[in-house]
Amino acid sequence: MLKLLRKPRGERALAERLLKAIVGRSRAAVFFNELHVPDTLDGRFDLSVLHAWMVLDRLGKLGNRSLAQQLTDALFTSFDEGLRELGAGDIGMGRRMKQIANAFYGRLRAYSDSQDEAALAEALLRNVYRGVPDRQSDALVLAHCAQTGVAHLEFCDVSSGEVAFGPLPTRRS
Repeated sequence: MLKLLRKPRGERALAERLLKAIVGRSRAAVFFNELHVPDTLDGRFDLSVLHAWMVLDRLGKLGNRSLAQQLTDALFTSFDEGLRELGAGDIGMGRRMKQIANAFYGRLRAYSDSQDEAALAEALLRNVYRGVPDRQSDALVLAHCAQTGVAHLEFCDVSSGEVAFGPLPTRRS
């Protein structure tokens, strides 16, 4: 009976590969140094969610709900582990994880609802840059980067763990 509740090991391993690619890309120094994403827990979370959205969107288009759920589970496990490494204890962890889930799904919805690059830039300005008007141009570059990433993922076999987000963003003048 318990075997029926377990996820296939291969799919778990694929989700971990996807998670590693997402985290690796979202930690690129260009986001913090040139695009001024705050190098904080929140800033890192926002970049992880942005890159996860790109991969989850692609998995959704491929109809691979199972792997998308495995990836989401792996993301939340990493969020939980990250909080615990920072010293968060069991008391209040449920409340913190609920806040993280609300932020995660809210951002996924905002990014998915964006009809074009300008709308995505507005969502990124609101979420990543917390609405700071001086960061509008950074949000536009980040939105362009995300749109480029979505386009590159169309040519990847994401269901097999292949992820390529395209070139890292550069500051446009």
